[in-house]
Amino acid sequence: MLTLATDLDALTRFGRALADPIRAQLLVAIRREPSYPSDLADALGISRTRLSNHLACLRDCGLVVAIPEGRRTRYELADARLGHALDDLRQAVVAVATDVTCVDAAEKDCC
Repeated sequence: MLTLATDLDALTRFGRALADPIRAQLLVAIRREPSYPSDLADALGISRTRLSNHLACLRDCGLVVAIPEGRRTRYELADARLGHALDDLRQAVVAVATDVTCVDAAEKDCC
């Protein structure tokens, strides 16, 4: 049975992963297509060492899994529901960002 603490821990891990732009890009890229580290590093324009650190964080957060394929390792989302969650979260954030609720938003720099 899940507890509130477990639920909050899961949300915290997800938030930690998304808090870094490179990890967010990695999740989106892996969501589109499971991939290999060398391909991900090239696509994001970062070093393989830097990529390795970010992939380790995503693995530790339980968001991606490493699938050995011979001498290579392919990364994919740990669960298909994470992909749906990323899509839903992106759509919600975009919808909220375009819905300016404060009339003085530009002057107050608040929304």
